[in-house]
Amino acid sequence: MKALLQPITDWVSTKRGMRITLISWFVVAMLLGGLAPSASEYKTTGFQSLPDNAKSVIANQKIEEYFPGDGSTPALFVFHSESGTVDAAAITEVLNAIESADIPGLKEVVPFGQLPPQAQAAFLSESGSTAVIPANLEADLDNETIRDAVDRMNEIAEPLAKDMIFRVTGPAGIAGDTLKLFSRADIVLLLVTVVLILVLLIVIYRSPLLALIPLLATAFVYEVVVKVVGLMGQAGLEINNSTLSIMSILLFAATVDYSLFVFSRFREELKKHESKFEAMKIAMRGAGEPVFFSGGTVLAAMLVLFFADFRDYQNFAPIFATTMFIIMLASVTLVPALFALFGRKSFWPKVPKVGEPIMKESSAWSRIGRFVSRKPGLAGGIVALLLIVSSLNVFNLQYEFDTVKSFPADMPSREGYEIVEANFDKGDLAPTTVLLESSQSWSETELESLRAVLGQQPHIASARLSGISENGLAAKFSLSFDISPYSLEAIDAFDQMRDNADAILQEAGVSGQLHFAGETASQADERIVNDRDIIVIVLLETVLILLLLFVLTRSFKMPVYMMATILLSFLSALGLGTWLTDILFDIEAISTRVPIYAFVFLVALGIDYNIMLVSRFQEERKHHPVRKAVEIAVSRTGGVISSAGLILAATFAVLMTQPIAVLFVFGFIVALGILLDTFLVRGVLLPALIIFFEKDKPAKA
Repeated sequence: MKALLQPITDWVSTKRGMRITLISWFVVAMLLGGLAPSASEYKTTGFQSLPDNAKSVIANQKIEEYFPGDGSTPALFVFHSESGTVDAAAITEVLNAIESADIPGLKEVVPFGQLPPQAQAAFLSESGSTAVIPANLEADLDNETIRDAVDRMNEIAEPLAKDMIFRVTGPAGIAGDTLKLFSRADIVLLLVTVVLILVLLIVIYRSPLLALIPLLATAFVYEVVVKVVGLMGQAGLEINNSTLSIMSILLFAATVDYSLFVFSRFREELKKHESKFEAMKIAMRGAGEPVFFSGGTVLAAMLVLFFADFRDYQNFAPIFATTMFIIMLASVTLVPALFALFGRKSFWPKVPKVGEPIMKESSAWSRIGRFVSRKPGLAGGIVALLLIVSSLNVFNLQYEFDTVKSFPADMPSREGYEIVEANFDKGDLAPTTVLLESSQSWSETELESLRAVLGQQPHIASARLSGISENGLAAKFSLSFDISPYSLEAIDAFDQMRDNADAILQEAGVSGQLHFAGETASQADERIVNDRDIIVIVLLETVLILLLLFVLTRSFKMPVYMMATILLSFLSALGLGTWLTDILFDIEAISTRVPIYAFVFLVALGIDYNIMLVSRFQEERKHHPVRKAVEIAVSRTGGVISSAGLILAATFAVLMTQPIAVLFVFGFIVALGILLDTFLVRGVLLPALIIFFEKDKPAKA
């Protein structure tokens, strides 16, 4: 790799190469900015997370096949009176106004006003304080149309609902609110990230230019990445909302990180060489390979996500891999060219001069390096014990399957959802559809028998026949649970029912095949797919990074304990992070996505710092014994890695500003894991293990 990179970095470090590099990046960014679409134009909230072969997805396809035209995007109009009963006349007036407004995408609304009082009562809660009126929007609407339709419904209903609360919930209401939520959140995320990084860089390094140069590099990279991903979206790639949010954080974090590694080595060489171009050339000969290799490790980790079945994870792979590839190119071209352009001025007011000491012996990391090299057993043992104890909490992980609960409490569709939840049977929030399919038709007695058997299944409150296909070869049943359809108990009961489908048919004396669709079915499939993906991704990523470390270190034992420290750091961050989110933020259960999100980023980004330390150790080992080489490596890399770790952790913590619980928890756990890795693993545990496992060698002349 050095033979490939060195000619590139040597050329970029020349005056001519620097100019051509900067002009090239500027031209590419401008051309893409003017000609290519933005990635945000192709993001979607209607993203199918489950693979096409998931049982619930197949069931939905079967239902559409036998009941064509039933496909739609459901909406629930919720009317609620906090002081008494709802006003039926006002509800009718609102519904008539909505229907007569000819709202694009609105397919049908239950004709509440045309029903007799006895029939209207079926849509009211027992207390009469709440009414839920089903409606349908056309199937396959884009999210902007759904958002506009929901906004128009709210606009019409507000002056007519009188003293009642009106909310649109269900899949349509949630989709419309989610699009608005992410649109606002993405702007906040970007602004907070930029301001936070700028402030931290100025506070840590007390140099305005040193703070602006990494952000300038990030601006170029961001423009190129967003437009390239936009071209991918234009070519047909679905882009999930959360994918773009996390991509932005990865981009800022990695670009600034690698910029700091380059500047740190550049500052060292400016104390040895008068020419800024010569200093950058030598600096990139030392830092170029580990920086590029670190980026390649993250890229490879992202590509592993292609092997996931869960499409949310698959969606990460091409987008994050593209992001990392562009960041890698920037780290060995754009970043050194920018620092070479500004030269010593980059560090003003602390301008490095030839002859100055490279590292103060009294610095904090110099003292830590000496302590670890003298007492590796004590230092490493304490850290290992702390990490092991905190990792034990992973056995107490609890998962949350009710995605609506991850949204802000004041989101209108969630408010409507919770009103329904509080005033109606919880099972009515998300009924399960059971499709009976056969090559022959059935008698009414057989269908009633099957309905009765389905109603006797654990935690099923009611079962009713809801339709028979035109050809008579398929029948639909609607099941409601007597508990929350999103609860673990409901999902466990559903799994048992679906696994016993053949026995249910046999008991009912009916021939055919059962297919199960609905929210509970989807959550059950998500749990199965996610459990499989955790095993596959963890194994593949561990093996892949081990192989890459073998190549980098040219050692068989060093990659093993390097990887072991990263895995322990991840488990510790997950265990400690979930405990703290419960204590500090009252979040008892987490999304099933969080462990894989955290694993991929903590392992991929955490190994970066280990690579920086080990690369410097191997460089110093050519001239010093193991203990001294470790001491120098810790002291020389400690400052830049700790500052980079602080900035990286703070950048991921910005995700805690997002109003989505899964991103909030993910950001917190990754930020915590990065801090553990930066200060405890990279600073103490790994150096101690190097001293323990590596054989001492006499210093070479």
